[in-house]
Amino acid sequence: MEQVINCCNEQNKAQKTTNLIQQFKNKITVTLGRTNLLIMGLFLGIGIIIPHHLLDSVEFTGKALISLSPFLLVSIAIAAYLKAAGADKMIAKVFSGHPIVIILVASVFGALSPFCSCGVIPLIAALLLSGVPLSAVMAFWLSSPVMSPDMFVLTAGSLGLEFAVAKTLGAISVGFLGGFGTMALQHFGAFTSPLKPERQTVCGNSNSVMQNDETIWRFWQDRQRVAIFGQEFKNTGIFLVQWLVFAFVLESLMVSYLPPGTISQILDPQSMFVIPIAALIGVPAYLNGYAAIPLASGLLNSGFSGGAVLTFMTAGAMTSIPAAIAVFSLVNKKVFFWYLFLALFGSVLLGFGYQLYHFF
Repeated sequence: MEQVINCCNEQNKAQKTTNLIQQFKNKITVTLGRTNLLIMGLFLGIGIIIPHHLLDSVEFTGKALISLSPFLLVSIAIAAYLKAAGADKMIAKVFSGHPIVIILVASVFGALSPFCSCGVIPLIAALLLSGVPLSAVMAFWLSSPVMSPDMFVLTAGSLGLEFAVAKTLGAISVGFLGGFGTMALQHFGAFTSPLKPERQTVCGNSNSVMQNDETIWRFWQDRQRVAIFGQEFKNTGIFLVQWLVFAFVLESLMVSYLPPGTISQILDPQSMFVIPIAALIGVPAYLNGYAAIPLASGLLNSGFSGGAVLTFMTAGAMTSIPAAIAVFSLVNKKVFFWYLFLALFGSVLLGFGYQLYHFF
């Protein structure tokens, strides 16, 4: 009998210890946040496994955030402004026209906009929460990181006007593919709730305190709306910077251990699979649009086809580590993997299309 009692006491103690540990974990998670814990764990791992690279990762991440900050600030400010002004319903009405026309316009606008795939995240969240169809958002989302006005000028100067035009048309075409493909799947009931639940909560907190849904563009004349702007700007900024820090730390490791010269060694310019392989390699090896231009020039000079280089640049722009993690932080897994598939498949089609153009 005493043995049974002692056994029960030991089990109760073990259960209490387990509960205390779980409560401690929950408290730490709530206090620091899952993303911050992930970042701290990543830095800790680097410090233990490759300590000589720790300062390099910090420096790389800092420089990347600084270079991206103008686009982030503008994008976050636009999203916060739309929230504070109560423009949600108006935006939804603008995008409530014919779905085909909306997808066409979104694809073209994305290719001509100056936003990168990371900087456009807050705007994408605002559009989805405003009721804009995922098909139109996907079209804009896919075409935006591939080309921008300044990128067009740099590409034309380094790789030629024809390649720059092909890349621009490719961005629009991938937008078409993503928009119409998403619309077709939604017709069969897919992607009914694209945003992650926690992201819907973060984005929706400000609306819960708004007394009316009237659109007031000069929101700064209303103290309540000014508070909503500040809160939305803060929440979105913290959310995005956390994920981008994680992404840029990973990218710093890729830059160090997968230098650009490795790509030309892996790819065989004479292989019949060079275009699909270029799309897959673009995921980890692509840095950013500006750094990719001299790399693309080197690949062309090394005998690689224009189609393979075009595939590498378009796939990399849409699926690079920062871009992919930015997308993952916002939408659920089904939408995320659908985004990756569209980016890779669309880039491969562009590569073969560019090759066929030169063949004929």
